[in-house]
Amino acid sequence: MKAIWAIASTEFRRMFLSPLAWSILAVVQFILAWMFLLGLNEYTVQTQAIAVGTEDIAGISEALIPFLFSTAASIMLVVMPLITMRLFAEERMNQTLTLLTSSPLSNTQIVLGKYVSLLLFVLLFVGLLALMPVSLSLSTQLDWGQLAAAALGLTLLLAAFAAAGLFLSALTRQPVIAAVTTFGFLLLLEVFYQSGHSQGASSELFIYLSAFGHFLSFVGGMFDSSDLIYYVLFIGGFLVLTIRKLDNDRLQG
Repeated sequence: MKAIWAIASTEFRRMFLSPLAWSILAVVQFILAWMFLLGLNEYTVQTQAIAVGTEDIAGISEALIPFLFSTAASIMLVVMPLITMRLFAEERMNQTLTLLTSSPLSNTQIVLGKYVSLLLFVLLFVGLLALMPVSLSLSTQLDWGQLAAAALGLTLLLAAFAAAGLFLSALTRQPVIAAVTTFGFLLLLEVFYQSGHSQGASSELFIYLSAFGHFLSFVGGMFDSSDLIYYVLFIGGFLVLTIRKLDNDRLQG
């Protein structure tokens, strides 16, 4: 466990030694903060004005949390490949992966260490995002259950993105190729969801295979154990594939 944490902390520090991670966090948080303010303005100015004298009105949590977290998921579909592309591909390009795999560390420890560093980034991002709706609690009542479910759902979705990106980064020595292939794969998951809901072609299989279909139930404030199992299997599957890839590379010398 100490070895995994040592790798994770080192990779996390390396991530923020370059301006990439800082720039991504700054730009994405700015965009999401702007979208949050737009959504808040629309709710206060339009929704409440139209619903004067109406008892059946969506609460602020129901109106803003799904919109904010769904927007964040769409943006991170583009961003996560940029975060994961360098983890193994850059090691191959700089010819330092051989030194890493020849160390006393097992491939499992190496993969889990790098993956934990990605989880730390994901938790940092989700935590900063959650502060936006939390700030509304100073003046109104929030649905804390829906906020917690949405935060958990986004964390699981981005953790799944990270696992897929980590595996695809292990397949190549070019970070750009790793980023493009990861983006293509994540976009395919989005296409699966859209295809499953397209008119006249609804397919439960496509919806189930897509990570986004499971995420939306969390955003709606529902916790379904089948969605949690999907993400655990998705993440575990890609981590196992990454470990097997490194095992194969080590055997081939």
